[in-house]
Amino acid sequence: MFPIENDRLAGQIAFLLEIDGLKQVLRRSLIFGSSRRENSAEHSWHLAMLALILHEHANEKVDLLHTIKMMLVHDIVELDAGDTFAYDFTGYDSKEAREQAAADRIFGLLPADQSAELRALWDEFEALATAEARFANAVDRLMPMFHNLADGSTTWQSPGVRVEFAAERAKAIDEGSAPLAGLAQEILRRASADGLFAVATEE
Repeated sequence: MFPIENDRLAGQIAFLLEIDGLKQVLRRSLIFGSSRRENSAEHSWHLAMLALILHEHANEKVDLLHTIKMMLVHDIVELDAGDTFAYDFTGYDSKEAREQAAADRIFGLLPADQSAELRALWDEFEALATAEARFANAVDRLMPMFHNLADGSTTWQSPGVRVEFAAERAKAIDEGSAPLAGLAQEILRRASADGLFAVATEE
């Protein structure tokens, strides 16, 4: 797009322009106080802020800069793979393959060293094998719960999500932060009391 003779800089700019597309990948959650759905770029920024503010509540000491980097790259694959709704059980069947292919293409736009660094961050988040990844996953699962409670839970109720589904998904929060897991449980209790979940129907 631009006449850049430096190959390294050209690759970096190509990547940065490509990820602008995250602003068009819509998620299910509504922005607080609005009827507009948030996009994946907004989601990633907000999670980075959660990590910055809440990292003291992680179960283990985490490298904050490393965690924020992970938050900023964890959903880049949604450029190609789309945002798979957490309760779309059919969509999860192909999620890993779609996202792996997306990671190959998108991170591959960068110079080799930066491509390897960002791909490693994404792989680390997916593997949940480090304290940083577990805490990042905790805030990633907690944030939509705030949205759901605030907007009256169209994200839970209209697609038929029952409280036991949400509770099962929230279990992983405890692996990254016990205090945030306690907050998640309180959100579930309030949401259930307010009738924000779908009700199971008898066959």
